[in-house]
Amino acid sequence: MSNTMGRRPFLRSATGFLALPALNLFAENRPRQTKAPAKRMVFLSFGWGVTEESWYPDITKPGNAYKMPTGLAPLERHRQDFSIIQGLWHKYSLFNDAGHSGSTFWLTGANRFAQPGVSFANTISVDQVAAQEFGKHTRFNSIQINGGGNVNGDGHGPGLSMSWDSKGKPLGGQNHPVQLYRHLFSGSKIPLEQVQQRLSEKRSVLDTMMGNAKQLEKKLGHTDKDKLDEYFESIRKLENRIAKEEAWLNVPRPKAPISEPKVNNGRELVEATYDLMVLAMQTDSTRIMTFRQPVQSLLNSENIAVGGHDISHYHGNSEKMNASQQRDLVQSELLAGFIDRLKKTKEADGSSLFDHLCLVYGSNLRTSHSVDNCPTLVAGGASGIKLGHNHVMKTETPLNNLWLSLLNQLDVVTKKHGDSTGVLEKIMV
Repeated sequence: MSNTMGRRPFLRSATGFLALPALNLFAENRPRQTKAPAKRMVFLSFGWGVTEESWYPDITKPGNAYKMPTGLAPLERHRQDFSIIQGLWHKYSLFNDAGHSGSTFWLTGANRFAQPGVSFANTISVDQVAAQEFGKHTRFNSIQINGGGNVNGDGHGPGLSMSWDSKGKPLGGQNHPVQLYRHLFSGSKIPLEQVQQRLSEKRSVLDTMMGNAKQLEKKLGHTDKDKLDEYFESIRKLENRIAKEEAWLNVPRPKAPISEPKVNNGRELVEATYDLMVLAMQTDSTRIMTFRQPVQSLLNSENIAVGGHDISHYHGNSEKMNASQQRDLVQSELLAGFIDRLKKTKEADGSSLFDHLCLVYGSNLRTSHSVDNCPTLVAGGASGIKLGHNHVMKTETPLNNLWLSLLNQLDVVTKKHGDSTGVLEKIMV
């Protein structure tokens, strides 16, 4: 019997499958990869903040000798591979009515009232800045994931996902692990020639629309031309989308190494999503992902009777505080498990996915709708951060300074992101 294996085996987890480590047996039957493993960027957000008394390390003990707070205790085994960064915030969140928005402005730091006469505005999110570069190499420029889509109950705030495009428009996402699974592995059943014909027809329609619009442009005043510019931008985005589809049309999606996930509760939803995110990286389907995590369904799965919003008002109420601390522990357990999987999943050169990942976990809310000292955890070998530390920044340091620093570390060179004032040189390697 031959011992050759065309694809790495997978082990079943509670809600899906996990890849075995890249053993020599499998490596021998795989073409050698000369390129360095790709860098990737992942953002994980949660609503309603944390229990500030037990989630943050002591601000008087910066450095690598800090005592692990109880809210992060499940992450102790990864202590040397992540850092907590304190003192960060988005100043405009004070005026944005952002006390119920853990995700809306987290990656942008935008002023929602920046446009006169407009009640809500946003700007490009940091993941999409990275996606403009990283997306050139993958089927999906980025993947946005929502934990069930319960925006209000989970405290994420307005938006279709955590991500916003270059015009500050919301980007949609996958609302369930099954949707994400099909997005990654289920190709179209329509014959290739028919798909090509449809794309050609779409491109022809766009060409006509663009031509008509340019004829109209000659007759318009300044105000109308501004509106028409937005129209042109929409057409260009559609053209880029069609071009992307055409470029990948003859490249089959990877074969699904697992069956569709079966999810019964909030905890299983997070676990299944983490499994699929690992597979998305492993198959290099995308290098940029955001996951707006569930809160209420997670509480329900842990038999926590207090609602997500009520938990954030735990001060002076022992029952709510206990529930808040229990939620923090569950979220930390799940994050620790995700990091375990990332470390165990190997690249062709023997390094791990985690070694080449910039992972950020946090929220725009601290607790009780407060928007200062945003909970911020950074992990992964591609982050460029001094890991294993409790970094205490000057109070009210722009969170966008961190986003700018991470972009530059990932070779996405940009001078500014939002209201950034510079990079965080002191905490970078």
